[in-house]
Amino acid sequence: MHFVNAKSILSAKNGMNLYRGCSHGCIYCDSRSKCYHMDHAFEDIEVKENAIELLEDALRRKRSKCMLGTGSMTDPYIPLEKEIGNVRKALSLADEYGFGFTLITKSDRVLRDLDLLKAINDKTKCVVQMTLTTYDEDLCKKIEPNVSTTRERAAVLQKLRDAGIPTVVWLSPILPFINDTEENIRGILEYCIEAKVYGIICFGMGMTLREGNREYFYSQLDRLFPHLKEKYIRTYGTQYQISSPRNGMLMKIFHQLCEDNGILHDNDRIFEYLCSFEEKSQYVQLNLLDYL
Repeated sequence: MHFVNAKSILSAKNGMNLYRGCSHGCIYCDSRSKCYHMDHAFEDIEVKENAIELLEDALRRKRSKCMLGTGSMTDPYIPLEKEIGNVRKALSLADEYGFGFTLITKSDRVLRDLDLLKAINDKTKCVVQMTLTTYDEDLCKKIEPNVSTTRERAAVLQKLRDAGIPTVVWLSPILPFINDTEENIRGILEYCIEAKVYGIICFGMGMTLREGNREYFYSQLDRLFPHLKEKYIRTYGTQYQISSPRNGMLMKIFHQLCEDNGILHDNDRIFEYLCSFEEKSQYVQLNLLDYL
């Protein structure tokens, strides 16, 4: 790892990257793409040593409350978080200043902060987003080697359900010729149904490949799935967005199972939910009593 001083921490949409780079080793990670201009090795985690000071200053200056977010570029619960603790510190600030929070992860380390997730959700809204791609545990360990398995993530979703924390699942990416099977999609959706997730984000059964992550992905295919790289090249060439040949059939199953089980499956509506700040009436009432 290495440390840097950042000039700012919150994006225009109130997202933040407390770390840059990742050690989870997922073979398909889009964050490796050169368009993100990461000027260091991907596994050499960049730590913004002034991130928490910048965040507190930004929250003090905010004229209105909003949802804060993290995890879109780097999983917030990489192993380094246990040592640095920036995610927990950020959650503590959100709780202190009355902001909502949402995060995206593949790690059961999120349960370490269950107390803060509940505290935020009691006042406003705290949503945990969990990525699920591969129902088969052995296959999961191959393509997502250094992170909680899908079964372990499903157990996290159930614990969050029991704690009253709303959850959203990312069904992405689905890798053509690897995990684009009916068994895989049905297995993941059964986990989601059992955990009573609020919604599932899915952009189709496929993935993205662009300069940077394409080369890494192909090198991993050579290592893990001999000769499959050649099939990708023959089928997709240099396309950025690639779709499974089974996309139509699998998407039909996806939408039908979500509809039958009351799970939101409209991406736009889910993103609207994730971005909308809600203040719980009880919290508002307590604030009013402070002034009487």
